Amino acid sequence: MIGLIQRVTHAHVSVDEQIIGQINKGTVLLLGVEKLDTTENMKLLAKKVANFRMFEDENGKMNKSLLDIEGQLLVVSQFTLVADTHKGNRPGFSNGASPEHGLAMYESFIAHFEAEYLPCQSGRFGANMQVALVNDGPATFTIKV
Repeated sequence: MIGLIQRVTHAHVSVDEQIIGQINKGTVLLLGVEKLDTTENMKLLAKKVANFRMFEDENGKMNKSLLDIEGQLLVVSQFTLVADTHKGNRPGFSNGASPEHGLAMYESFIAHFEAEYLPCQSGRFGANMQVALVNDGPATFTIKV
């Protein structure tokens, strides 16, 4: 499971020109699911996203987590994160989850995050989405579990 997290001042995701999820200060998570990902991977990523210290404290140091600032989370499925880009100029997706497994892990991540940490907003799995955000910093990190 791969997560690309971005610290944002605000963000939203749209499908067919309709906003379906939006947040203010917090984190956008682009979530890529691989075929061998398990519930344990999902829980580890959720814990890392909730507790990852990417927000500044009173001294300007990255010492605060999403939980510490009581921020918001926007989760967007992003299968291209699992692409193999080592050879050639065309990405390979053989490590990607099947659509069924990807959807199950995506929905499980959202349900688990909301049950254990904070409410969150989300995109629509498999849809053509437009994501708009203001990356604060910019601060962007890749997390692989």
